[in-house]
Amino acid sequence: MTDPAGPRATPTPPTSTAVARRAGVSRATVSYVLNGQAAGRVGERTQARVRAAAEELGYVPHAAARSLRAGRGSIVLLAAPADTAVAFGPLFARFLAGFQTALHHLGYTGVLHGAPAASPTAAARAWAELRPAAVLTLHGPPLDAPAVELLHRSGTAAVLTHGPSAPPGAHTLLLDQREAGLRAGEHLLARGRRRIGVVRPAEPGLAAFAESRLAGVRAAAATHPDAEVHPLDLALTEESAARLAAAWQERGLDAVFAYNDEYAMLLMRALQDAGHTIGTGAGGRIAVVGADDLLLARLLRPRLTSVRAEITPPERVAAWVAALIRDPAAAPTTHRLGTFHVEARDSG
Repeated sequence: MTDPAGPRATPTPPTSTAVARRAGVSRATVSYVLNGQAAGRVGERTQARVRAAAEELGYVPHAAARSLRAGRGSIVLLAAPADTAVAFGPLFARFLAGFQTALHHLGYTGVLHGAPAASPTAAARAWAELRPAAVLTLHGPPLDAPAVELLHRSGTAAVLTHGPSAPPGAHTLLLDQREAGLRAGEHLLARGRRRIGVVRPAEPGLAAFAESRLAGVRAAAATHPDAEVHPLDLALTEESAARLAAAWQERGLDAVFAYNDEYAMLLMRALQDAGHTIGTGAGGRIAVVGADDLLLARLLRPRLTSVRAEITPPERVAAWVAALIRDPAAAPTTHRLGTFHVEARDSG
């Protein structure tokens, strides 16, 4: 349905010139006040008059223009999947929320950027258009040296890429998914399990995490000559879990690390429906371990054993990023975002 009054014109946003005219000051004074640079330059009463004029007019500083003038802005760009909770789990999603809040208190704006790119250089070019003060890559192919150099040339002060190592000019953020698998494998092996299945989710975007966790279980099993590790492909559907449970007997597996608690709960229910017993108690034939330590998983019977990530407080990470922005020449460093340990319960 068309508007009888015809197409509406896009409103023109108020400018700093309009604010200066309303407050009776120069544009430079408006810039000082609204960009937080008024201390020692503009009196308190004048500052109040400028802020009042800006509020009356609905004026908001143009971040892109400010970034171009300064060479970079106040954006801390977080390159992460659009569905962060699925890829990283709810604990890490909460960390990101706290991290963005901490950045705000430090004068920065955390922006999630989930656009795919054909190469690290293409990704860096897309990010550089926003003139970020820092870029943190939390997912996808690691950046290479040309991509880091491109970001630095565009004005980005700090580039942080996920581990285990970073290219020249970048810092390393490390949340080692391999460690999650290693802890799960060690736990199961210590309880006498030797034929261990490891779930690989069929959902897109999780392959890199799943393969790292599988590698961790295999590393744990390498210390036991009689241990076997079997990858298990599973979609997050009842049908997929039922098919896997139906073939369990012929596989002869006595344990499974199910990638995370959601897949673990789904598979555990399917195994029970197929007549298998779960747990470490009397009659428990199959041990099941998840990850993320969700509250819901603790309410199951048997209660789910889970690998829990102990994440560094987001305020500490935000302070570290802010320090790197202030000191672009800082030597490359590695910052561990957290470690993993097993919360042992009844399922395995």
